[in-house]
Amino acid sequence: MTNAAEHGVQLTTNTPGTLGVSGVLSFDTAAAALRAIQAALAENKVAQLDLAGVRYSDSAGLSCVLAVVAEAARRGHAVQVIHMPAGMQVLAQVCEVDRLIG
Repeated sequence: MTNAAEHGVQLTTNTPGTLGVSGVLSFDTAAAALRAIQAALAENKVAQLDLAGVRYSDSAGLSCVLAVVAEAARRGHAVQVIHMPAGMQVLAQVCEVDRLIG
């Protein structure tokens, strides 16, 4: 199994109920990041996905975040995305998916 940290994404659970994501969410890292985030969500009770540490994201990174939110909703658990980088916010608006993220 690929470790997301090897591809530039780090996850932290320093704040109870919050999963911090930092690094780069891109075509090169999104698949590994998605697997790692989903595993972390399965192990921890997470109400917030904090993207403050994401220094770059492209459409694959946005897709990763959308997939995390959708999977949590499918399981009956809401995950709030906080501190989304400005570039990701603009991309979400252009793609008209910003309402899906909250």
